[in-house]
Amino acid sequence: MTIQIKKTYKNLNPGMLCDEVKGLLQKQGILVVETESQTYGLPSGATQSRTTLALKTQAEQEKNQKECGSVHILGAPQDETKMLLDIDETLFPKEKLSAFQNDLDFILGSYEMKW
Repeated sequence: MTIQIKKTYKNLNPGMLCDEVKGLLQKQGILVVETESQTYGLPSGATQSRTTLALKTQAEQEKNQKECGSVHILGAPQDETKMLLDIDETLFPKEKLSAFQNDLDFILGSYEMKW
């Protein structure tokens, strides 16, 4: 089963969010194995960025790594950055997910927009 974490941040650079998410996931035993980034121009002249991270479990041998989810980060020109984490809860136990969320909230909580 897949668990989703959705966050919206104000005045946070998408690159910084990407780097923090990578580091915090690695701390919990998840590897970012592929990063894809694009920048899109808007009619106003501003730009919008999109980054996708592919995630795998950490293992001694590469062949034993398993795909376990992805992270999508969208940086909008209004200083708003959105993050969507999809992760397989059978490969990323709830206690590790909770630790990841606690660390993320501690580091970036002051930027998060509450709905």
